[in-house]
Amino acid sequence: MKRVVIALGGNAILTDDPTAKGQEAALKQTTKKIVEFVRNSAENVQLIITHGNGPQVGNLLLQELNGSTEKNPPMPLDVVGAMTQGEMGLWISDALCDNDMTSSTIVTRVLVNPDDPAFKDPTKPIGPFYADVNSILREHPDWKFAEDSGRGFRRVVPSPHPISILEAKQIGTLVDSGFTVIAGGGGGVPVIMTDNGDVEGVEAVIDKDFTASLIGQMVEADQLIILTAIDQAAINFGKPNQRELGHVSLDELDMYLKQHQFGRGSMEPKIQAAMQFVKNTCKDAVITSLDNVAEFEKNGRATVIKK
Repeated sequence: MKRVVIALGGNAILTDDPTAKGQEAALKQTTKKIVEFVRNSAENVQLIITHGNGPQVGNLLLQELNGSTEKNPPMPLDVVGAMTQGEMGLWISDALCDNDMTSSTIVTRVLVNPDDPAFKDPTKPIGPFYADVNSILREHPDWKFAEDSGRGFRRVVPSPHPISILEAKQIGTLVDSGFTVIAGGGGGVPVIMTDNGDVEGVEAVIDKDFTASLIGQMVEADQLIILTAIDQAAINFGKPNQRELGHVSLDELDMYLKQHQFGRGSMEPKIQAAMQFVKNTCKDAVITSLDNVAEFEKNGRATVIKK
């Protein structure tokens, strides 16, 4: 029996149709490829699925901004994250059911450190673009904004590092019972532990790949698979001397990180999350594309990280 955590990237759930039907249809196609991976595997697979939720959070925030009133106020970001975990868990569960796989969705809380430096330097963009932020600041004076690639201003929030998965035990129990578990969606609901021992949600977004890595470590997974837009990570990306990475060691990847070979907001966190998993479990991590996930063991088109 092989326990695998799969982290779905944003490209796996993108669609031109933002309706519930459109997003559900996109996830059905995504899920078919994951099911194919399970059925192609030489060993029986215990599966945990994590996923991004950026577009869904953005759409919900926009709806709240346009429709909120004093008697129907917008929900805080941690609650919005939980809401989108639920909707996407529903669609993935329906798709798995169509393929005769029994699943369970866990709205997952992820503990972060209230003293994490990210809270003093918010960098994660969320929500819509604004040409002028003055009117929004009058309504939300505590919000922070940053210019985003010449396309306007977006709200930025902290992206602290996850330190524990509060539902890790439940995830492990469900997997042991034969369920495919959908957990840690969007990086999970960020929470802190207060001085009196209470759990309290915070306005932040956790990187989903780091959460997937931590889930894998805490439930003793045998493999972490991070799905992205390309079959393999590469050095000198986009240059004439670009080279795809196949089997690669932690030491080699550490050298490439120091050379800034990977995009800071794209491939770099995936590499770091995969390395963290390998370092702490001595198990393999894989980076490849959704389209290739069912075949990478046969065709070798994946970056496989080993200790």
